[in-house]
Amino acid sequence: MLTNTLRFRLPAAMILVAGLAACNNEDEATPQLRKTIDYTALSTATSYSSLFVDETGKTTVDLTNGNNRYKMFQAMNTYISSSISGNKQIDATVLKNMYGNTGNAFADSTKLNTSGVQLRNVTASSLASADAEKVRTQIETYFTTVAEASKSVTATGAKGKAGKVGTYLVDEKGMEPIQLIQKSLIGALQYDYIGNVLLTKGLDADNSKVVAGKNYTQLEQNWDEAYGLLTLNPVYLKGSTDATRGTTEFALGSYVWEYNKAAYAQIYPAFLKGRAAIVNNDKVELKKQADFIKAEIEKAIAGAALGYLGKYTSGTTDAVRIHAMGEGLGFVYSLRFATVNGGDAAFSDNLLKGLVLDSPNGFWDLTPTKITTASDAIKAKFKL
Repeated sequence: MLTNTLRFRLPAAMILVAGLAACNNEDEATPQLRKTIDYTALSTATSYSSLFVDETGKTTVDLTNGNNRYKMFQAMNTYISSSISGNKQIDATVLKNMYGNTGNAFADSTKLNTSGVQLRNVTASSLASADAEKVRTQIETYFTTVAEASKSVTATGAKGKAGKVGTYLVDEKGMEPIQLIQKSLIGALQYDYIGNVLLTKGLDADNSKVVAGKNYTQLEQNWDEAYGLLTLNPVYLKGSTDATRGTTEFALGSYVWEYNKAAYAQIYPAFLKGRAAIVNNDKVELKKQADFIKAEIEKAIAGAALGYLGKYTSGTTDAVRIHAMGEGLGFVYSLRFATVNGGDAAFSDNLLKGLVLDSPNGFWDLTPTKITTASDAIKAKFKL
């Protein structure tokens, strides 16, 4: 859990006279627990965990919580996709259990069932509780939609009829729920928790002492959990070029490379420098690196939304266009969490209404004009 503990403590003399007289002395700064790290000595060739250690050489990094949520998202996506790969029906209850980590929904070998974390409670967790619950309920509605559509997995989909169009499972409105779930969770789960919680509210966490029974401060853990939810790799996108992704990545971590060619190579260095800034109690540098990571991830999400709308336009078959819109609509939904650039629910919902929600037949009622209107709005908002 995040803590909002004050990062300053009163001098002993002030404590002794507390309640007896007012005192104007300044608070003493948070003590530095670790040896100062030279920013210029950070190496992007070195694994994340090995760079940050205590005085005995033991790592202060624990990626478990972030990595476990990442693996849960992967496992849920694999189960959803099994409708296509296995040509079978899937169960909305299983998906809800995976989402909330109940009912031992994950394979025993993964140890996710007993991990103590879940996806549901961190989805849209930057929002007020009622608004967050609205997002979570929407995701669960998609679970019901994909389960219902999977009953028609052996049928051919068409206007007003669920089934497969090409190799893609659609509902009766031509919407691809598998993609709506995955791409919506990229924003609502991964980015919102990383960017709007851990790298925003989470920067106010305590850094003066280690968490009981652990080897990290709460601030260190918040930063590390963000990294662990982005990637399972010790070095994010190691060896990547604009043409080739050098590591296996899933969901958000993959799309940052694909849709932000200008900055993907700077994300790992930013995570390193921000983590070193925590060690150095350098709040200015910490915020600078957090702001950079958030802004560049948002550009990737917006770029993906725009890119898939473009793929609809260039698509030559219903199957290609359906798949492009399934991904595109999920990313458009995710734009509500791109708060650095002013994204919010109103912006996202207006785009979705103009594209499909205000049309009785969804995908089947799309027109080039609707695509252009949405694309222009995204370009203007995100300066693309």
